[in-house]
Amino acid sequence: MPVPLIVSVPHSLGKDEAVRRLKSGLETVKTRFGQVLAVQEETWVGDRLLFRVMALGQVASGTIDVADDHARLEVTLPWLLAKAAEQIQRAVQRQGTTLLDKK
Repeated sequence: MPVPLIVSVPHSLGKDEAVRRLKSGLETVKTRFGQVLAVQEETWVGDRLLFRVMALGQVASGTIDVADDHARLEVTLPWLLAKAAEQIQRAVQRQGTTLLDKK
């Protein structure tokens, strides 16, 4: 059974602003990385995003839970993407920090 990739990104924005920025950031991902990453499902239920994406022909699904002081991504990667889990984790941490940095 695959082990989920979990990334927690701290922030000091409050829940509402963090959700707003994440929604905006997902639109940027769709346009900026559309050649290699396709968002197949994006459903917000309160402060939780349920998503499914396709990258390199592989489907990954997961959630992002937004709290007052952090956002937590949990995604189950297929075997091909799991091989690059460490690099994916660093990239998500870096992009998430940039997106949720208080400006």
